[in-house]
Amino acid sequence: MNEEHKLQNIHVDETDQYLTFILENEIFSVPISRVKEVLEVPNLTKVPHTPEFMSGVINLRGQVVPIVDLKLQFNMGKISHCVDTCIIILEVNLRGEYSIVGALADSVQEVIEIEPKHMLSTPDMGLRIDPNFVTAMGKLNDEFVIILNIDNVFSEQEISLIQRPSRYIDDSYEN
Repeated sequence: MNEEHKLQNIHVDETDQYLTFILENEIFSVPISRVKEVLEVPNLTKVPHTPEFMSGVINLRGQVVPIVDLKLQFNMGKISHCVDTCIIILEVNLRGEYSIVGALADSVQEVIEIEPKHMLSTPDMGLRIDPNFVTAMGKLNDEFVIILNIDNVFSEQEISLIQRPSRYIDDSYEN
């Protein structure tokens, strides 16, 4: 690829470490600094009157955590639950305040390091998801890794919609 296509003037997480995960056979990643933990998928409490992409909520050590199906959020279909399906617990920044959100993924792969010289600009077309959701494309060996801007994946309105259900959750279940 030509040098003019390299990433320029786009903020890349200082650690250069990313947790990679799979959605529909594509490799995605989020900065490891935003990942709180990875969980097996427990029984989710369904909440009425929430967006379709919200799979439910869990009680994580006393905190209500909304669980979002990223494939639905990205218009890639719905997560098919299997032994590898997991929840990535993430910190999402909204106007300077952090909220905790769980993201369903087909599977989690590994923590990787991507050097800035292997970061490429997001293509203007050809992505299956909204380009605003993508910080950059990382080149790892012969594969591309889509580096998500997790703060852009969820709008302020969506976060407020999925945070409202706390009054519905049953406190008897704790992860």
